[in-house]
Amino acid sequence: MKRLILSVALIAIGAALPGAVWAQKYPVKSVRLLVGFPPGGGTDLIARLVAQKLTAALGQPVVVENRPGASANIAAEIAAKAAPDGYTLLFGNSSLSISPAVFSKLNYDPVKDLVPISMASSYPFVLVAHPSLPVRNVRELVALAKARPGELDYASAGAGTMSHLAMELLRLRTGIKVGHLPYKGAAPVLVAVLAGEAPAAFIVVPVAGPQVKAGKLRGLGVASPTRSAVIPDTPTMTEAGIQGHEAVQWNGLFAPARTPQAILDLLHAEMAKAVTSPELRQRFDAEGAVAVGNSPAEFGAYFRAEAEKWADVAKRSGTRLD
Repeated sequence: MKRLILSVALIAIGAALPGAVWAQKYPVKSVRLLVGFPPGGGTDLIARLVAQKLTAALGQPVVVENRPGASANIAAEIAAKAAPDGYTLLFGNSSLSISPAVFSKLNYDPVKDLVPISMASSYPFVLVAHPSLPVRNVRELVALAKARPGELDYASAGAGTMSHLAMELLRLRTGIKVGHLPYKGAAPVLVAVLAGEAPAAFIVVPVAGPQVKAGKLRGLGVASPTRSAVIPDTPTMTEAGIQGHEAVQWNGLFAPARTPQAILDLLHAEMAKAVTSPELRQRFDAEGAVAVGNSPAEFGAYFRAEAEKWADVAKRSGTRLD
């Protein structure tokens, strides 16, 4: 009888602590880390740095798998529909918060089907202008655009990207009318503005910062709450007089919904250690990025707020990709 009672008690304890059992077993094989962009880009680079740290911490290979296409939605959908066992993860970026706003037909819901674990790093966009444009700050750019409605153009990394919606947000805040020149990625945008082919654009600080420091581009406003350490003389958009204008490129770790909490807790702990390690902090600083490593609750709240913000911008600007 005592053995029976003991057995029942042990079964009850095991049932009450499924997460603990998962944590003891996880991981027993390699972990797939999906990236929705080609090798060599910023998100891919950071994903590989994080994967190296997680591999060492977890004792199993964390293998980056690039699945580019459809604005990173191919990789995100695979992750969203994967078994929630911790062996398929997603290293996503800001596009996840924009996709629901610009695509009417997604086969997954980023907010409901993915669980934010921790943000790895973030870096803001900066509004830049070619030196030939007769403006030295955001106010002068707005004044010039209002004096010449529809005559000024701006470049973006493509319709529906954050560099596009960042300018749409500025347009909504100020009432300016400007033309849109979509390019295929951030690199062509930089080339276009440097050549004067497009007079202005929102470009992430790691890409535009060196050109601003060299005087080849004029930094007008950094779209973040604080100034960038890379270009400290460039004011924020708020300092430049545009309230509520923030556009930040971020990246971070996600898991499929319903992944056991113990696995999420383990991944968060190791992720936070990885991105705040001296080695990665140094790498991020060199790129003009900020190491984050926040909690799932903090990352989740930020992610939902970003999705709501860009949904509003897309709706009010009429931005749709299908």
